[in-house]
Amino acid sequence: MLRTRVATIQFLCILSLAQVVRAQQKQTTEAFDHYIATAEGRVTQARGKSDSFLRIDALAAAQRTQVMARLRQGAVVIEKHGETPSQIPGGLIHDWVGTVLIPKVTVAQVLALIQDYDHSNQHYAPDVVKSRLVSRNGDDFQVFMRLRKHKVVTVVLDTEYNVHYARADATHQYSFSRSTRVSEISDPGTPNEHPHAAGHDHGFMWRLNSYWAFEQVEDGVLIECEAISLTRDIPTGLGWMIGPFVNSIPRESLQFTLNATRKALVGKPGS
Repeated sequence: MLRTRVATIQFLCILSLAQVVRAQQKQTTEAFDHYIATAEGRVTQARGKSDSFLRIDALAAAQRTQVMARLRQGAVVIEKHGETPSQIPGGLIHDWVGTVLIPKVTVAQVLALIQDYDHSNQHYAPDVVKSRLVSRNGDDFQVFMRLRKHKVVTVVLDTEYNVHYARADATHQYSFSRSTRVSEISDPGTPNEHPHAAGHDHGFMWRLNSYWAFEQVEDGVLIECEAISLTRDIPTGLGWMIGPFVNSIPRESLQFTLNATRKALVGKPGS
């Protein structure tokens, strides 16, 4: 009888905890979705105007000249949007914008590389371990990528995205990439490999949306990418593990991606 009561109490405690976790996840997801809706409204408005298609287009002339000089020297210019990371219930939103100039190429050449999802693991190694195009319907792509991130600890994530491409005019194109699944993988590459159950991972990354823009200019293509990701907040006692991802991985990943894109295109035949 006592064992039955203890088992019942344990079951009720587990059930109660699960309900709390689900409620927290719902709050976190709703807050992130609200942030994304606002961000996408802002981005959509910018993509409709040639004089503010990229952030650099809206800069004062002197400031734009300074930034373009850095870009022509091969720099990747990274800046945060707003207060990053932004605290929401149970999570943190990271919002970074990066710009790079790919010299002597066309928008068509840039898109051919980026849309080559079956070989993204070659262009973006070691961050992208595996990649493939799951399906395509015109300008809409469904993509799978296995990501590997290392900062104090190594984290492997299986991710899926819906990506939509659009054209403003002959010299301005853009894309919206929205994550539909992010699963942290335990024991990757071994017979024991398995995904963590939802809500039982470490929360290194829960969502990742990317908003790309491609503008043809006289000496090449300007690329802007705004990457908005969601991680859990930093629990007491886990700062040593979660902290480095929260503080540096989102920015470093964006910088790596834009650098890798430039490297893959510079020096190709025809560039």
